[in-house]
Amino acid sequence: MAKAVVDKDTCVGCEACVGTCPVSAISMVDGKAEVDADTCVECGACVAVCPVSAISQ
Repeated sequence: MAKAVVDKDTCVGCEACVGTCPVSAISMVDGKAEVDADTCVECGACVAVCPVSAISQ
């Protein structure tokens, strides 16, 4: 696996990923999700929960 990456053009700012991340690596910046690559543990939880498939690994 790889670090999670957010497609900011696709992200709708629902924050579903923020609550799902077990290590709090995702925050909202200007209404869009942003992943802290240094904190991300590559678990894929955010990828699975995103309703618009804006997060990939």
